[in-house]
Amino acid sequence: MKFKHMFKRTAVKNDAVNEKKTRFSARKPEVPDGLMKKCNACKTAVFVEEVKQNNYICPHCQNYFRMHAYRRIQMIADPDSFEEWDKGLQTRNPLQFKGYEEKLDKLKEKTGLDEAVVTGKLNINGIPTVVAVCDGRFMMASMGEVVGEKITRAVEKATEEKLPIIIFACSGGARMQEGIVSLMQMAKTSAALKRHSDEGLLYISVLTDPTTGGVTASFAMLGDIILAEPGALIGFAGPRVIEQTIGQKLPEGFQRSEFLLEHGFIDAIVERKEMRSTLSKILDMHITKTEQNTEFVKNKEQMQTAAEKDLECQDKMSAWDHVQLARDKNRPTGKDYIQLLFSDFVEMHGDRLYRDDPAVIGGVAKFHGEPVTILVQEKGHGTKENIAHRFGMVSPEGYRKSLRLMKQAEKFNRPVICFVDTPGAFCGLEAEENGQGEAIARNLYELSGLKVPVLSVVIGEGGSGGALAFAVADEVWMMEHAIYSILSPEGFASILWKDSKRAKEAADVMKMTAQDLKSLGIIEQVIREEEPLTRENMMQLEDNMDEKINCFLKKYKALSKQELVQHRYKRFRNI
Repeated sequence: MKFKHMFKRTAVKNDAVNEKKTRFSARKPEVPDGLMKKCNACKTAVFVEEVKQNNYICPHCQNYFRMHAYRRIQMIADPDSFEEWDKGLQTRNPLQFKGYEEKLDKLKEKTGLDEAVVTGKLNINGIPTVVAVCDGRFMMASMGEVVGEKITRAVEKATEEKLPIIIFACSGGARMQEGIVSLMQMAKTSAALKRHSDEGLLYISVLTDPTTGGVTASFAMLGDIILAEPGALIGFAGPRVIEQTIGQKLPEGFQRSEFLLEHGFIDAIVERKEMRSTLSKILDMHITKTEQNTEFVKNKEQMQTAAEKDLECQDKMSAWDHVQLARDKNRPTGKDYIQLLFSDFVEMHGDRLYRDDPAVIGGVAKFHGEPVTILVQEKGHGTKENIAHRFGMVSPEGYRKSLRLMKQAEKFNRPVICFVDTPGAFCGLEAEENGQGEAIARNLYELSGLKVPVLSVVIGEGGSGGALAFAVADEVWMMEHAIYSILSPEGFASILWKDSKRAKEAADVMKMTAQDLKSLGIIEQVIREEEPLTRENMMQLEDNMDEKINCFLKKYKALSKQELVQHRYKRFRNI
């Protein structure tokens, strides 16, 4: 009897609870399917439409959601300009892998795609461009035979039509279900890109999350310019595989875009909202042409010769005075000259081998509407920047980065303009381990035969081989109070006289001033400057330097490639 009453009370209580739940459920509206989704990073519920309006980025934590291929194309293309290629290619089952064909059919129905990449031609701000966009919804955009075939066909058509190509990579790697056939796509796509490159055409690779395995080890890392979205996972072996192999926890941020930028493997990280404008800017840099004017060059050279004679008469300073001015902490550095003389500068990073060296700033800019490659040895302003840039002392990675950009300039027929400002190459254990001497030697070797005009301007200190690696040029100029020498006066005095305090005396003996070097035939021009030259008064240099550089480019672009290389060889042969 007692248990009967207890059961009755419990039943009544449960009925009340169920009734309460029912009333609460009636008041709480159901969320329609597709209205909201959970961010996989911050776990916050977000409105799908809000995410779309925010370029598929979480409005709470700025996490990047993966994008469908057609949506990405829509984001970068001019309206109604996309023409799709090779739609409907059929995927085979070369290994007769059980269940593979059924899986493909289900994915085709679910995604509306025929395979994991969409290819075609579009315009970006009116510039015709071939594009291939991987879509992670289709077998994690793994590269099977059809993916490799579509990308290869797109590259071949780009080569045939003399067009640039942009590939947005997103992949788990080679497709296991197709075995060795999938592996061969790595070689096939790479070979097609080599032919495209040999024709002097531009390839921009954009790495998105994730880009791994055989895709990373083939077309994804072969771009003339490699961009990445923030936070993208990029690597050959996945982090889980690495952790299981070495039995260690990987550091935070390992294999992410920021990690690759620091280690020299990508040029830049570009936010999604800036992608179209960045691509447009880079494409534009590779289509601009200019005309030559030899009469203009002749007249300007006569004016410059007269101005330099006047400058020679006025130089009454001691060599040590020039040294002090060249080292002045308020003196403009390389990046100041970029801002003064060039427009639309796009910085590029990394040596593609080991690291990005902050002592070298390099990239592409426009001068009078003409694309040029700019390389500067950067000291930085203030103690914090000085340390970050290692006072302009370049490491092997910096020389290899500069050489990579020089060779890229040669491919696209762009002049190279270098601004030299270094006390000398970086000296240290790590630099020697990474081949400092070889890196400098390689620059001298390759620059001597570079088939585009090369101008070098010593703007501060030109120290030893560390400076010369940026100064094997058609002409070398010096700012009026710059110095250029075999090593520092202190080092010279220490080695020859065993007394670094005789540096002032050494400076006179070494013949290291601009006027000394002009007389010795080591440099072509001396550029007048304010005393002391600062970031505040350097605007007065703009017109003079602009005219001189314009004259240089017109003169040397009028030469054939053979004449250019022969002239540079004779220049150094006669010293």
